[in-house]
Amino acid sequence: MTTAEQQHIDTKAEQAKLQQQIAMLTNQLLQSEKLASIGQLAAGVAHEINNPVGYIASNMQVLAEYCQNLIALVNELAAILPEQSRQALFAKYDFNYLKTDVPVLVKESEEGLSRVIGIISDLKDFSHIEQAEFTVADLHQGLQSTLNIVNNEIKYKADVVKDFGQLPQIECMPAQLNQVFMNLLVNAAHAIEAKGTVTITTGTDGDWVWVAVKDTGKGIKPEQKAQIFEPFFTTKPKGQGTGLGLSLSQSIVDKHGGRIELESEVGKGSCFTVWLPVHQRNPGIV
Repeated sequence: MTTAEQQHIDTKAEQAKLQQQIAMLTNQLLQSEKLASIGQLAAGVAHEINNPVGYIASNMQVLAEYCQNLIALVNELAAILPEQSRQALFAKYDFNYLKTDVPVLVKESEEGLSRVIGIISDLKDFSHIEQAEFTVADLHQGLQSTLNIVNNEIKYKADVVKDFGQLPQIECMPAQLNQVFMNLLVNAAHAIEAKGTVTITTGTDGDWVWVAVKDTGKGIKPEQKAQIFEPFFTTKPKGQGTGLGLSLSQSIVDKHGGRIELESEVGKGSCFTVWLPVHQRNPGIV
């Protein structure tokens, strides 16, 4: 082979490598833009829902007081009637049942509204994807918000165990880290074929904090570990995964000056650990 032929082969190989890098960066950019759009939409929807839910919650509190007053009024008026007439009216309108069931219904409605308000709050916290500045944030708050958002993905597949340590607030882009946590939690749930457990552990080591998401799923084959963070690589069945979630997650963690570590054993499960520095170098904290 001549020198010119070798140079031609080297050039083609370099071009192929550059094209692959361009494709990877393009897809990461598209994914980031998609997340930003979804985040803006979610924030807008949460804001619009928040107002009517707010006055419904306020009305429910007043309604609970009104119901108690009406029940007390009926009891006082009934006391004036002869026993036989009183019992006949109570039976006709099933009052003895109503006076116990109505407060329960109102209380359950208030609890449901409280849950909705909590979800809206979590959605607003989670959806600040457009935030491009580093700020000081509490990772535990982000983890809890993300858990609430993905609860429906996990609750039928796994019990969630939280083993949180004492974490300092760190300099980060919280919404982007929420996306990382969401990817890891959803992947953990999908890795579990029957009912299992997802354990979230947090801790510190010097100037670093770490978040570990461990599942009792099917695990990752040794030959797949080296590819797991590559764009478009997925262990999920065809049509069930894009292969971009972990690639994007690693890109976000890299941007924070951190790293993601993987431990996995086939048949026993996997553990992804995100390491993040407490302080960034010249991040432009706001």
